[in-house]
Amino acid sequence: MPPPSSRPWALITPASRGIGRALARHVLSTTRVPVVATARGGEGNIDAARKEILAGVERRDEVKAEERLKVVGMDFLDEDSIATAAATCKTHFPPQGDGPWHLHLAFCVPGLLFPEKAPSQIDAADALLTFRTNALGPLLAIKHFSPFLPRKSTRFSSSSSSSSSDDDDDAYDGLPSDHAVWATMSARVGSIGDNRLGGWYSYRASKAAVNQATKTFDNHLRTSAAGNAMAVGLHPGTVRTGLSEEFWGNVAEGKLFSPEYASERLVEVVRGLGVEQGRGRCWDWKGEEVPP
Repeated sequence: MPPPSSRPWALITPASRGIGRALARHVLSTTRVPVVATARGGEGNIDAARKEILAGVERRDEVKAEERLKVVGMDFLDEDSIATAAATCKTHFPPQGDGPWHLHLAFCVPGLLFPEKAPSQIDAADALLTFRTNALGPLLAIKHFSPFLPRKSTRFSSSSSSSSSDDDDDAYDGLPSDHAVWATMSARVGSIGDNRLGGWYSYRASKAAVNQATKTFDNHLRTSAAGNAMAVGLHPGTVRTGLSEEFWGNVAEGKLFSPEYASERLVEVVRGLGVEQGRGRCWDWKGEEVPP
């Protein structure tokens, strides 16, 4: 007897502002799956994040966004909070049992930038915080959330099956249909081969670390999940968020993107990547590979 088909859910972390919030809104608007979004702070911050996310969801009532959205507390600088968030998700989306769930789409998008222009500007505390936020935080998220990703034996519901229910038919609307994706926010400046200008020492190095971690994690998924899951890095372009605000004036016309546009493009890129074509690599908002 085959195992029961597994139902998908999505994770966007963090999602209280910027690209993360826009991604949460977009996934809620364009899919039918439960969405877990994370935010730092206490109950007040979590409630505020939930209201902000829902306020920007298109067709909010039609897509039942309020029912599908769960906001949980999580701080990328605190492993205990990451573990607690994962434990909360396990109660809602158990990966085993008669009605199992699997994490089908995950966007891990923390970001911090101290733009050092010369070696003399490198500050040890700032650099360490950059690495903890941009590189170590996503690694710890992988540690605690990767058990939710599908295994080789996971059976996705199939809309092509004559026995599929209507719910099964709709389950993967707006998602990669035949594999799960773990996507971590990288950046073009994390590319060693593409580094022509220098500067931004700690940020560049932390994003290069993200690319290495992505490749290493994807090698793990090749073994544990085969074609059922892959890991990728993403470069969103220059987005109108607090992280890049200092540099908006230097961006070429038409190249400063809204969070909404960037999130739409990133989801489309992820949806369009085949497993063997896409896995373990970094992709930009146009769907072009960023060299390592």
